[in-house]
Amino acid sequence: MPTFRPLSAAVVTAGAALVLAGCSTDTAPEPAAQESSTVTVTDNHGEQTVTTPPARVVATDNRTITMLDDWGIDIVAAPLDIFPDGLSYKEDGSDVINLGNHGEPDLEAVVAGDPDLIVNGQRFSSYYADFQTLVPDAAIVELDPREGEPFDEELKRQVTVLGEIFGKEDEAAQLVADFEASIERVTAAYDDSQTVMGVITSGGEINYAAPTTGRTLGPVYDILGLTPALASDGSTDHQGDDISVEAVASSNPDWILVMDRDAGVSANTDEAYTPANDLIGDSEALQNVTAVTEGNVVYMPQETYLDEGIQTYTTFFNDLADALES
Repeated sequence: MPTFRPLSAAVVTAGAALVLAGCSTDTAPEPAAQESSTVTVTDNHGEQTVTTPPARVVATDNRTITMLDDWGIDIVAAPLDIFPDGLSYKEDGSDVINLGNHGEPDLEAVVAGDPDLIVNGQRFSSYYADFQTLVPDAAIVELDPREGEPFDEELKRQVTVLGEIFGKEDEAAQLVADFEASIERVTAAYDDSQTVMGVITSGGEINYAAPTTGRTLGPVYDILGLTPALASDGSTDHQGDDISVEAVASSNPDWILVMDRDAGVSANTDEAYTPANDLIGDSEALQNVTAVTEGNVVYMPQETYLDEGIQTYTTFFNDLADALES
């Protein structure tokens, strides 16, 4: 009859440890997924609750697209045809769905993008209700500068709110600080006895950008405290207002500020155009104007018409400050 010997305590303990170790390995928890939360922000339409971090973003706003790119924000769809060059979203191999342009957008493509957030604005503002219908579960944030509000404060609001949504508060604060510093440089160097004329070149013509109301350059008068050479009424028309070059010349501005719309448009169309500096330099009527004879003509960045955001204005103000300080 076989004899059975009891196992020693040491063997039992070792065996139990192996069993426990095996169980522990089999049931080890997987790494926790990144937790999402929500943030409530106020935009042009009221309070919006956004899931953070946003996973699938559609971006339609020209004013903020460069900033989102610089922040490394992935997007699933955008109207690439109206965005400036140099964006990673437009590079070969990019899988961003192209919504086309604001004239004939492919709105149905937004559905394919399945966004949880749409950063909407400027040329696509009129499609706000369409987005609500097409993707009702997506949060839509629209931060266009509001009429009647100081333009510089509105640009800072855009940056600050988007910084909160994307967890880029420090980066947003730096953009605001750089913008404010550029304004301080201009106001410190500018003598308000010097008069300023804002113009937009479009279709080979030199058009008037009225103080306050004029497209792109109008708000600059108020932000920087500039003295207009001509206080004629004007509109927000994207090509500026029709005014004779002789009227510009007769106002004899000490400084001319220029937005070259044709340069911005040609970046996406390859259309031939006459650069603003050639239009002004070749204009006989302007040859004796103080701003021209003294070289006081300052141009906004080439693609301003496609990117009228805080970074573009910061660059322009620093360029103007350099000219004023020289």
